[in-house]
Amino acid sequence: MFTIGKNLKEAREKSGVSLEEASADIQIKSVILENIEEGNIGAFKDIFELKNYLYTYAKYLGLSAEKILDEFNEYMFEYTSKIPIKAIEKKVMEQNKEKEEEKVVSPYTKPMKKYPTKYYIVLYICLIILAIIIIFWSIHQIATTQYLMANI
Repeated sequence: MFTIGKNLKEAREKSGVSLEEASADIQIKSVILENIEEGNIGAFKDIFELKNYLYTYAKYLGLSAEKILDEFNEYMFEYTSKIPIKAIEKKVMEQNKEKEEEKVVSPYTKPMKKYPTKYYIVLYICLIILAIIIIFWSIHQIATTQYLMANI
């Protein structure tokens, strides 16, 4: 990445364009262009954004943007192929954990809480007992009313 940045910087200096002029012309902050020229890949969170900056900057400087992107892709392949698989798996797990924590769930899409079958059995028994109590109370009220009417 350092050689790519060095080539871009040399091309810019040969054209006699300052960093601020290039920044204003292509609508990319001068800090970003400076990081590209210094080869600071760690300053960028998104590789695809960096590739877009490289493409735009190379095209602006009259360089072959495709060649610059090919060099960048080769650099990234070499860089990423040296990362141990354990480190990649760990990072992926961390990212998945972060995504789960950030997830916002709508009450309409939120999965229903499942209760154990014991809960439903107790609920149904209570409802049956309640229905039986209501029936006996109703029969008792009817019988009491009939008894009172008969004694009048």
